[in-house]
Amino acid sequence: MDIVTPVILCGGSGTRLWPLSRKSYPKQFTQLTGETSLFQASALRLTGRDDASDLGFGAPVVLTNADFRFIVTEQMTEAGIDPGPVLIEPEGRNTAPAVLAAALHLAAKDPAAVMLVAPSDHVVPDAPAFRAAVARGMDAVKAGQLVTFGITPDHPETGYGYLQLTAKPDGSGRATPLAGFVEKPDQATAQTMLDDGSYLWNAGIFLFAAKDIIAAFETHAATLVPPVRAAVDKAEADLGFLRLDPGAWAGVEDISLDYAVMERAENLSVVPYSGGWSDLGSWTAVQELGHPDENGVATSGAVTAIDCRNSLLRSESQGLELVGLGVENLIAVAMPDAVLVADASRAQDVKTAVNALKAKGASQATSLPIDYRPWGHFETLILRERFQVKRIHVKPGASLSLQSHHHRAEHWIVVEGTAKVTIDDEVKLVTENQSVYIPLGAVHRMENPGKIDMVLIEVQTGSYLGEDDIIRYEDKYARGQGAKG
Repeated sequence: MDIVTPVILCGGSGTRLWPLSRKSYPKQFTQLTGETSLFQASALRLTGRDDASDLGFGAPVVLTNADFRFIVTEQMTEAGIDPGPVLIEPEGRNTAPAVLAAALHLAAKDPAAVMLVAPSDHVVPDAPAFRAAVARGMDAVKAGQLVTFGITPDHPETGYGYLQLTAKPDGSGRATPLAGFVEKPDQATAQTMLDDGSYLWNAGIFLFAAKDIIAAFETHAATLVPPVRAAVDKAEADLGFLRLDPGAWAGVEDISLDYAVMERAENLSVVPYSGGWSDLGSWTAVQELGHPDENGVATSGAVTAIDCRNSLLRSESQGLELVGLGVENLIAVAMPDAVLVADASRAQDVKTAVNALKAKGASQATSLPIDYRPWGHFETLILRERFQVKRIHVKPGASLSLQSHHHRAEHWIVVEGTAKVTIDDEVKLVTENQSVYIPLGAVHRMENPGKIDMVLIEVQTGSYLGEDDIIRYEDKYARGQGAKG
């Protein structure tokens, strides 16, 4: 059996689907189109074996950053997938360094290891068809080819780059030589390429042997190899993660795999794929996958649509009713702390709104009111001068660090489950409907000793309420001083 190692790229800036997706919690972790997150769906798609061919998938290698590491492992565990190696990038450097780091990591054990590089935020509804396409690319990989996957276009899309084939696909789905890459076109050019039939959308999905992509880097992007190799060689294990060396990584160029290698290499092949696919690059793409009604209206959450046409209406806040009345070609997405209202024709310009919010210093540009931590999550309900109210969820068996604060005191009210609370030298259980007071400066810890989530309401009072007001004494998650949570 041919074994393929999935390499899942899990970064992202969280701008194109704002306000649901943000830098602190980009779209791959959200449930945009089903019961699982896009990341979980990607990982599930690349597990097990393809029943129609002699192809199996090994444990995935995930490339992500420090902020997402616990979200990655938690979501993989929830999906029933044993987390494989998780490589932590000190800083985002685009796809080329990430892919090279994964290749070097795999080649240390098996230079012939076959890698399937895939983004974590794409929608591919027909997983068996996609796995069959991967199997069809294996012959080209065995011949030393670098394989990319092209999506058969069904409309003149201007938001994607294109792959030009040397000939029109013959319908077999076999790998075909690549003639070249085409940048995102204008409408007229996109229509011409669609009519031509020898152009495919560039999905940003790749298949190759580790040794072959390393050789391609050495030939076409040689300056990347030494610092990335040093970052991998000096990587340090941390709670099951592998942290790439930050000193070496600082010297790595920010560049995509296409620009660094693929557009320069000659041993390139394309596997055409005509199954369903979307990179969910805009809210209109979400609308298309959201089962719009006979008037073209797609809704999600607490939404009432009256005499609306060709619109997307989503309420992402429990208890917030979004009403559309007589609107047409509109995108409306309501969150607890931000609302997007946009003409559908401007769906590709949402990042402009995010940049405007950043310029005015609005936290909504990058951060959600829900903050995820290795022990669970908290949601800010009210934030005013000198006080803040949070709802805190702690997973079974999890605990916050042993800590104290310079500037705030805290009141905890347990509303679900039981909390094990440490305050200086006292340890006690606090059950539902009971409360406890944490004086300013007290050394304290919150734990969930039970088998169900523990939920409490926290009221903070003081002169400074920032998440960095923490003196940390013990932490099972090995976070440093001033780290959040």
